[in-house]
Amino acid sequence: LSQFDPLFAIPEVGIEVLRCSARRAVRSARDKARIALKQEASVRFAGRGLCNASGRPVLYTENLFVQFQEDCKKTTIKRILKAFELTPKRELGYARNAWFVELPEGSGHEKLLTTASALLAHEDVLLCHPELVQEMGKRGAFPEQWHLKRATVNGTAINAHANVAAAWAMSQGEGTTIAIIDDGVDVSHQEFTGAGKIVSPRDVTRGKDDARPGRSDMHGTACAGVACANGLHGASGVAPKARLMPIRLVSSLGSQAEADAFVWATDHGADVISCSWGPMDGDWWNPDDPGHGDVVPIPDSTRLAIDYAVREGRVGKGCVITWAAGNGNESVDNDGYASYAKVMAIAASNDMNVKADYSDMGDALWCAFPSSNGEPSLTPGIWTTDVSGAGGYNSGRVSDGDAAGHYTNSFGGTSSACPGAAGVAALVIARAPELRWDQVKELLKQSCDKIDSSGGRYDATGHSPLYGYGRLNAKTAVELAAPASAKYTAVHKAIQSVPIQDLKTARLQVAVADTRSIRAIKVHVDLEHSWVGDLTVKLKPPAETGVSSVLLHERQDGGARNIHRVYDVASTPELADLGGAMPAGIWKLEVHDYAKRDVGHILSFALELEL
Repeated sequence: LSQFDPLFAIPEVGIEVLRCSARRAVRSARDKARIALKQEASVRFAGRGLCNASGRPVLYTENLFVQFQEDCKKTTIKRILKAFELTPKRELGYARNAWFVELPEGSGHEKLLTTASALLAHEDVLLCHPELVQEMGKRGAFPEQWHLKRATVNGTAINAHANVAAAWAMSQGEGTTIAIIDDGVDVSHQEFTGAGKIVSPRDVTRGKDDARPGRSDMHGTACAGVACANGLHGASGVAPKARLMPIRLVSSLGSQAEADAFVWATDHGADVISCSWGPMDGDWWNPDDPGHGDVVPIPDSTRLAIDYAVREGRVGKGCVITWAAGNGNESVDNDGYASYAKVMAIAASNDMNVKADYSDMGDALWCAFPSSNGEPSLTPGIWTTDVSGAGGYNSGRVSDGDAAGHYTNSFGGTSSACPGAAGVAALVIARAPELRWDQVKELLKQSCDKIDSSGGRYDATGHSPLYGYGRLNAKTAVELAAPASAKYTAVHKAIQSVPIQDLKTARLQVAVADTRSIRAIKVHVDLEHSWVGDLTVKLKPPAETGVSSVLLHERQDGGARNIHRVYDVASTPELADLGGAMPAGIWKLEVHDYAKRDVGHILSFALELEL
């Protein structure tokens, strides 16, 4: 199977789907492989698959769903099934006269489709279709969501994320509730649908249980998406399985409704409360703006409501509250809301791993989370949910998100960083629900990465006036939340002399059956070659990991004769993308020789997996 690459697997039923990578004689290679596989005692079936309109593989099972007319008798049904050489597997109780049936093994897809068509034309048959199966889509970070994992946006590789996707193997926020206090949420958005996703919506300004936004209100929908969008259609939140409590607050700063919002969230079961609002900022680009000097204290009514939330919330363990630090490139310490000791002030880092131009600074900062930037910038901003249709940030232009107007690609500010941090808090609470609010706050502090080490001005305690204690690392936070099972290191090694021929690709593979998620990975490569500058060396993980390939060696080292090396995250940062992935499947080492004359051999290839 050296000419075949794995596409996906359905391990529950022992199915592996492979695609022929041969450039020529594809049919011949496929036929030879099918004949060879059929000789294997462990292989029950080997055959061709189908493709849908987009080229994705579709498998047939030789099973059919058939529903007969309501007045069709069982004797007639049995006669029809026998005439079509169909064997009943079971009668389906959820619909009258519905059956799950099968053709004889080895019938093939042509007979399957012909039989289905003939049955549909039969006067006694109401419905019929073959059982066609394909890979089930999993929750995940969408390609544009660079704040969740390493990504490529508009052709540019971005590595400035909060390591969120790697945390999902351990926690996705299950059982937690995030309250978004803002200008309302489009609760009918496709990323917030599903039983139990929306809980206890409230408009505290109007006193109604309807948190939908007004005509010009779009901020809250974007914030909610960053925190906990389902991730089933076009954008994933940091905690995709957390529930969403939308609380609409459009009263002026300091109103009683402001306090009412915290009381509502507390009394209705919020675990985390996210607030992407506060006093007006000065213009971040204008150091002479007099607004930079404004000191705005938090009203006692609001302060006491926050005290109530951290005292009574979560059955006495306290709600965790995140607050946007502000977008004025000024002192957060002048903001009585974000600087209050019982909340966490969240700064914004950008897609270049430094402070976002606008992000506020000061002693009160607790941590940072990725968001947009001014100019220059590698991306438009954060990809998240938008008020559906033309009423949001994106009126329906692909350049601004998607053509339907469900998503925006340019959300940002500390308004986006704040719900991102709230999502990380939900991941932690889902993992360790016994933690008090202050313990969660301390744990998030410990999980931070010290980005911008040369310019961040970190003090002896590890605090920076630009980033707080650093940029949140969601995977680290979840690992700290509860002691994981004992670490286990598995080594999978293949030893075989595989020729590296001029202008060709040599491959060596190992099979991994471990079911624990990857904590860390090292790749051991041993090959001999008379000019390694001719070579590229790639690791090809199983398709289920979500990583197509990792480049280990790219034609460097010129006339060096051999490669005897261990690759890890320090030498090859792209390996970090495999963190949290399930390793089961076929792993390949691919060595391609781009020049003539010099040749060699792969000697061995090993994976060292910390699970």
